[in-house]
Amino acid sequence: MSQNITPKERLLKKIRKALLEKRDNPYPNLEEMPIYPVAEELPEVMFAEQFTAAAGQFVFCEDEVQFIENLLTLAEERNWHKIHCWEPALQAVLERYEYPYYETDKDFEQSEVGFTLCEALIARNGSILISNADMAGRRLSIYPPIHIVLAYTSQLVVDLKDGFNIIKQKYGAAIPSMLSVVTGPSRTADIEKTLVLGAHGPKELFVFLLDG
Repeated sequence: MSQNITPKERLLKKIRKALLEKRDNPYPNLEEMPIYPVAEELPEVMFAEQFTAAAGQFVFCEDEVQFIENLLTLAEERNWHKIHCWEPALQAVLERYEYPYYETDKDFEQSEVGFTLCEALIARNGSILISNADMAGRRLSIYPPIHIVLAYTSQLVVDLKDGFNIIKQKYGAAIPSMLSVVTGPSRTADIEKTLVLGAHGPKELFVFLLDG
């Protein structure tokens, strides 16, 4: 009779037997155990390493003056003229140093650079957590071929869960309708397995990290 038992019946029999036998949990603290080992490097160093490994371009600035100087140098080297910036807090920084920018979506189809803030920087994987809660919305970090993010060291967190905690504390129940984790420039290798940057979004991604 036992020879007529199907593999499915044998599997179900093993499951029933296992459910009837009471055993101690071999991993009682599994849910509390960290997924990753404790980070030994500073978050700034970890983020810079992981971000540049993902083809991002990282610039650390000690203050706003150094930030503007680096931005001016980069814009002159790249011949940038149409930089769109829609977030009031970021506009205030640029206006303090009379740096020119487009404050509306005028000539947006010709935009060369989208300049935004972010919600957090995730050091573990070199990612940027952004949302559509600010004036930049969904377009400014997607459409222009170059995306520049101004972030502060106070926004650095180690893991993604820490970034989501920042979102919960900041917005409460009114979570933004779009949260995006950006790791390096847009890329794809769907065509003949050849890596192409800028396929579905910016082909270059800069992070200016400002101390503060």
